[in-house]
Amino acid sequence: MECIVHFEVQHTDGVKPLRGLLFLEEGAAPAEQELVQMFKDMKFNVRLDDREKWIFKPVAPGETYSEIRITSFDNGKKSSKPESELKSIVGNLLPQKPTGL
Repeated sequence: MECIVHFEVQHTDGVKPLRGLLFLEEGAAPAEQELVQMFKDMKFNVRLDDREKWIFKPVAPGETYSEIRITSFDNGKKSSKPESELKSIVGNLLPQKPTGL
């Protein structure tokens, strides 16, 4: 199945939104190594820096970008935004407000 990876590249002069494409097994999620290879194919030599926020940092010093952050995955099914899933989990863990009389 095709998976479109939406990400932002943080340059010194601003953020540039881009997309990449991965081919995965049905129902599979992208793995770290697949994402690193996708970026390498796009001439971004990076390593995963923050697993929770999907932030990648350049391996070589002196690059024109400081980080790459994945914003969402689009596999043609339900929205697979990492941020929305995290917000949902956090929202369920927070105490609920008491209801009025």
